[in-house]
Amino acid sequence: MRIVLLGPPGAGKGTQADVLTKKLFVPHISTGDMFRAAMSAGTPMGNEAKEYINKGILVPDEITIGIIKDRISHDDCREGFLLDGFPRTLAQAEALDKLMGEMNTTLDAVINISVPDEQLILRLSGRRMCKSCGSIYHQLYNAPQKEGICDNCGSELYQRSDDQEDTVKNRLKVYHEQTAPLIDYYAKKDVLHNINGDQPINAVLADMGEALGEKWN
Repeated sequence: MRIVLLGPPGAGKGTQADVLTKKLFVPHISTGDMFRAAMSAGTPMGNEAKEYINKGILVPDEITIGIIKDRISHDDCREGFLLDGFPRTLAQAEALDKLMGEMNTTLDAVINISVPDEQLILRLSGRRMCKSCGSIYHQLYNAPQKEGICDNCGSELYQRSDDQEDTVKNRLKVYHEQTAPLIDYYAKKDVLHNINGDQPINAVLADMGEALGEKWN
C-alpha cells in the first residue's frame, strides 16, 4: 500500500506513522530521514542537498524528488511505503504523481490528520526536552516530578526554539498556506481521508485503519 501522510506540526504524524508502518509492513519514509541518509551515503543527490542545507537554503524540488525516487526504488518499497513530510506543496504533489506514473503505480491513499490550531499550540508550546538524555515532557500532559528537571537523569529541561508559541503560530500559518491546496488536490483524486487527530491515539489509529479498509484494535 502506498500512502501519503499529511498533518500539521504537533498532529502526531510521527507516532501514528510508526504504528501504521508496522501494521502494514511498509517502510516509513520521511524527507528528513531521506536527506540525512543520502548525505551520509554520499550519493550525488545527497551531496547536492548538503550544499543547500549547509547554507540554510531550502532544497529545490528537483533534488528532493530525485532522492525520493531513489529511496522508493529500493526493494523494501516493492509492497508499498508511507511518505511523511512529502509532498508539502502543490508542485511537489504534481511531481510525485509524475514519478508514480513513471513507475507504473499510483498512491492508494492520502491520510490527513487534522487538529484545531489552538490544541496544536497547547501541544507544542508545552513541550520540554532534557538537555542531556533527550527525554520529552509536557507541562500539561506529562509534567516532570520536579519543575524544570528531568525525572530520568536530573538534568535541566528546556524549550526548543521552534516550540515557542510565536514560532508555533508561524509554523502553522506556513503549513496551512502550503497544505490547503494539497487537501483539495487529493480530494479531487478521491484518495483523501480526513482523520480527526484531536482524540486518543488508539481512536486515531482505528479511524485510519477503517479508512484503509483494515480493522485494528
